[in-house]
Amino acid sequence: MENNTILVIDDDRNILAIIELYLKKAGFEVATCTTGYDAMAAFRQVKPTLVVLDVMLPGQDGWSILHEIRKESQTPVIMLTAKGDTGERVRGLELGADDYIAKPFDSNELVARIKAVLRRLAPQTEVARVVEFPDLYISLENYSVLLDGEPIDMPPKEIELLYFLASHSGMVFTREQLLEQVWGFDFFGDSRTVDVHVKRIREKLGERENWQLKTVWGVGYKFDIRQ
Repeated sequence: MENNTILVIDDDRNILAIIELYLKKAGFEVATCTTGYDAMAAFRQVKPTLVVLDVMLPGQDGWSILHEIRKESQTPVIMLTAKGDTGERVRGLELGADDYIAKPFDSNELVARIKAVLRRLAPQTEVARVVEFPDLYISLENYSVLLDGEPIDMPPKEIELLYFLASHSGMVFTREQLLEQVWGFDFFGDSRTVDVHVKRIREKLGERENWQLKTVWGVGYKFDIRQ
C-alpha cells in the first residue's frame, strides 16, 4: 500500500498538534519528531511521503537535517521557519527543499502546499519524461541526469527545471513562467529562485558546444540548441 505518512519535525508541541489535526483531517497519516537529535532516525523508520521540517531545532538544525536527507533520499521537504526573508528562502531551496513557509502560517495553506508538492511529483505515465541529446540525458522517470554518460548530482527541482527548458528547446520563458510551470501555481516564491537554480545547473553542466542554458537579457531563459 502506498505510504501516505507526513513526517513533521518541530520542537513546538502546540504547532505539532495543530498540524497533525489538519493533516489527519485532509486524509494523511502523521508522524512527529521534536528534536534534531532524533530526526534522521525518525525519517529512516517512518519512510514518509513528505517531510515538514522546522529550521530551529534542539540538537541538529533543520538545514543540517535537510542536507542529510538529500544524501540518501529525494523525499520532498517543506521547510518551516520563523524567518520570512528572501535569503532564508533561497538558502533552503539551494539545499534541495521543495517549498518554504514562514511562521506564523495558516494551517490550510500548509496542507495546500503539501498537496501541491505531492501533485507535482506524482507519476505522469501518459507523457514521455525523457529528453536526450548526444551528450546529455535527462529523465523524470527516475530523476537522473547524465552528462557524457556520467551521472550528475542534482536535487529534484534542478532536474525538473532543466527538463522543462530542454524539452522546450529554443523557447524563451520568463522567470514568472518558469515558477508557474516548474514550481506550480501554489508556489509562493520570487523570481530569484529561478536564478539560483539556473546558476547551480550551469555550474554542474559547464559550457557545451552543441547546446547551452542561455540567459535572454530582460526576458528570462531558454535551452539553446547550437547548429
